[in-house]
Amino acid sequence: MSSTPALSVPSGPSAPPAPPALQATNIGVRFGGIQALDDVSLTLRPGEICGLIGPNGAGKTTLFDVLSGIRRPDEGRVHLDGTDVTRRSPVWRARHGVRRTFQRQQLFGQLTVADNLVVAQEWRGGGGGLAADLLASPTRRTYERDRRARAATVLRACGLDDLGGTYAGALPVGRARMVELARAVADPPRVLLLDEPASGMTADERRHLSSVIRRLSEEEGCAVLLVEHNVAFVMELAARVVVLDLGHVLAEGTPAEVHFDRRVRDAYLGTTAD
Repeated sequence: MSSTPALSVPSGPSAPPAPPALQATNIGVRFGGIQALDDVSLTLRPGEICGLIGPNGAGKTTLFDVLSGIRRPDEGRVHLDGTDVTRRSPVWRARHGVRRTFQRQQLFGQLTVADNLVVAQEWRGGGGGLAADLLASPTRRTYERDRRARAATVLRACGLDDLGGTYAGALPVGRARMVELARAVADPPRVLLLDEPASGMTADERRHLSSVIRRLSEEEGCAVLLVEHNVAFVMELAARVVVLDLGHVLAEGTPAEVHFDRRVRDAYLGTTAD
């Protein structure tokens, strides 16, 4: 008995691909007569971890400043979820899901670790600008309770739940770096810009940092752009790596492709790299 062939059902129109979480196109930045960035383009997809490496002075921090809104580019555009945000402020971008850490620690040293995370969520409760008689209202107390609950959840996820009551200024460098990451994700991010987050960390702390970043990308769909001078850390963690040199994109590809690119070896990794 011959089998009846399966019917072919025409499929409907496929859904358009989701826009990049963050996209920079043809970015140019000048400082007087110095071209800090020249025609730099970069795309971050939701859930992607992308490494950004290059020698000192390559333009990595300047690009972070452009992406986070601290600096407006002289040329080019920045899009967040398909919306042009080139002229939007850092505060606007932060409230729409762009978070950033800095090379130099930016914790509130005289606040506890938990309070650092609560402050990062303050805008959600309208803490600034509320009338004085509203500050003690049930609504305000609900916001406070919710923020503290979120802070406790994030600290636990980052392995910092034993430090909630510790003053941030008393922390060793590695732990303080981890608190900076926790504060950056206290309010769930869409895009996370990490500027040398592993600086000053021990090998065990770097492994823990790596696991937290992976979880953010895989489970929460966060797009991560990672600047780090520890190239091995970047190559192990990132799915894609962009190399900047003298304000230009020198190379882009998988960690293996970038690692064996002769131009990258000559400019940054060294010609003796394995």
